[in-house]
Amino acid sequence: MDGSNSYTIIADIGAWSIAHPPVPAFFVPTGFQFAIESYRDGFIVTDGHHNRVLYVTLDGQINEVIAFEDVVPTGLAVRGNTIYVTQAGPIPHHPENAKLMSLSQGSATATEVASAAGLNVGLFVDVEFGLGSTLYTLAQGIWDGPFEGAPALPNTGALLKLQPNGTFSVIADGLNLPTSVELIGNNAYVVSLAGEVWEIDNVSPPPYGH
Repeated sequence: MDGSNSYTIIADIGAWSIAHPPVPAFFVPTGFQFAIESYRDGFIVTDGHHNRVLYVTLDGQINEVIAFEDVVPTGLAVRGNTIYVTQAGPIPHHPENAKLMSLSQGSATATEVASAAGLNVGLFVDVEFGLGSTLYTLAQGIWDGPFEGAPALPNTGALLKLQPNGTFSVIADGLNLPTSVELIGNNAYVVSLAGEVWEIDNVSPPPYGH
């Protein structure tokens, strides 16, 4: 962004995706870019439709970091050289298929950190770090959609905290179609598909909160 009314295109990811289709190809040739995060001398982008993570430099070079099977990569977080990616999972987005993965640039595989197995939520859409390097994952909720791309059921979303044993605990549930989360201090700010922003106070454990 160069100002309030001007911008400069760094890279055309849609055009690149058309020229470099995944295998197998999907019905939206430009892909569906979901999340962006600063990484090294550029940024990384998830493509939820083409099931891959891309690395884009500031001079417009685009490379594929990793390609997944049909798992719908969504949110991103970075700590050092490690990239954390949430996966909504294939349709019908069962909770056990909603996963938090980690990977490094140059690695051909990703490692599962945790999943929503055993929880009554699914369709992961975002991940962020909070105080004390605690990871928080946002689940849009229970999916019962009639078509690909349909959101979860209203008021079934949840903010989850990753526990040391590799499971999630529920920080807040009953969220209405959440799409992204940001941690500022000890509070979480959640954006919803309904056009609302919610504040969830005091999400971190002691010594950061209570």
